[in-house]
Amino acid sequence: MTIQITRLSDPAVRAFVAAVNNHDRESFMALLAPGATMADDGSDRDLADWVDREIFSSHGHMEVDNESNGGRSLIARYSNDTWGEMRTRWSFTVDEDGRISRFETGQA
Repeated sequence: MTIQITRLSDPAVRAFVAAVNNHDRESFMALLAPGATMADDGSDRDLADWVDREIFSSHGHMEVDNESNGGRSLIARYSNDTWGEMRTRWSFTVDEDGRISRFETGQA
């Protein structure tokens, strides 16, 4: 059963999922701390390139099925125009200012 975005526990993660699903690049980028990093399937990636390719230019969308670690770890059905739908895991590091300093994703 999908968890509604408004019911996600962590405010930064909730805003991240909302920005992805609303295709709102400006809000998405504002959530990231300066120097934020990310990894996909265990490999660090260029964040700006990955976000453009995997989320915004390919209409990324997340349906969250499960959250843990205070809402900073998710299992979600992620879909985009390039890869279709897949079951994914997401983990987030949120700094003391409430901005995301790192996120990691990959197939679950």
